[in-house]
Amino acid sequence: MSCDATHLTKPDAGGQQRAIQAALDLAGLHPNEVGYCNAHGTATRIGDVVEAEALGAVWGGAIDRLRVSSTKSMHGHLLGATGALEAAITVLAIARRQLPPNANCTEPEPQCRLNLVRDAGESAPDLHAAISSSFAFGGTNSVLAFRRY
Repeated sequence: MSCDATHLTKPDAGGQQRAIQAALDLAGLHPNEVGYCNAHGTATRIGDVVEAEALGAVWGGAIDRLRVSSTKSMHGHLLGATGALEAAITVLAIARRQLPPNANCTEPEPQCRLNLVRDAGESAPDLHAAISSSFAFGGTNSVLAFRRY
């Protein structure tokens, strides 16, 4: 978790990056071990671009190997329950080795250079670890890391 508090509604890539890195560090994971991110992904130009920037800062040149989707397009924003549901979906993705799609994502923001899961989702036979990101107003950034044992 991190809190950047730079603006009430505008996210900060640095704060998100710190939360992502802290989750990986606490889990003892290197970015190369993580194959999927259930992104906060609110489908806003600013939010999605900032989140893509934060992921890119952590993964660096290996960002193409990270598969990314946001499940909000399928379940909506459930306020306080969103993070819990997305975490459960992330755990199921690892257990079933099946990645959920970005439903209705026909024209991704060009600045979001991420390897998006599209259409009906994808099989991920080598998926062993994933993260789930939740970001809130005021710069509260929460990321959970999960690993298959």
